[in-house]
Amino acid sequence: MDAILGVNLDFMVANLLYKGKKIAIHQIDGGIVHNLPMNEISSNVELGADELDDIDRRLLDLLQADATRTNQALAEAAGVSAATALRRVRRLTESGVIERQVALLAPRFFDEGLTAITEISLDRQGAELLQAFETRALAEDAVQQCYRVSPGPDFVLVAWVPDMTAWGALVQRLFTQDANVRNVKTYFCVRRAKFEPRVALGGTHSS
Repeated sequence: MDAILGVNLDFMVANLLYKGKKIAIHQIDGGIVHNLPMNEISSNVELGADELDDIDRRLLDLLQADATRTNQALAEAAGVSAATALRRVRRLTESGVIERQVALLAPRFFDEGLTAITEISLDRQGAELLQAFETRALAEDAVQQCYRVSPGPDFVLVAWVPDMTAWGALVQRLFTQDANVRNVKTYFCVRRAKFEPRVALGGTHSS
């Protein structure tokens, strides 16, 4: 062993030069040592969908079902080692495939609130005007989803508000005060039959 080139204490990775060849020694979980190729160490390079292999897709499928799993439980469910699961999830997170991890609230605890699905048509559809409305919509906490659509209206929004008074205030801020909003059509949800944010990856889904 000629020299140690660098150590990442957070990931416990040492890059070593051994007999003129650069390798990685990856130490995880109680001193177990794994030899990894340097190109498998996590990076901030963005990944495309065609770059995800079967292991990546299994891990993503499992995490979409339950992101609270421990790394060991995730690895066992995916049929890979704990080291592989940890490395892959870190890579998927740093590359932006995993955008964030959140808690989904049960709607039955918020029965008094209103979910509004709204179509908005603008009077003029220049790029700057579309962007201006979108920016204002995204700034509203009540707006949960915002889509530009075609054909038909210019935008579809999904919003949640605690009551009709709050809805009226949102309408005033977002629609009435904008002279470029030509038409607004709102549907109020009476029952949510399905809500599934999971992206189907085509693999076997495990819970």
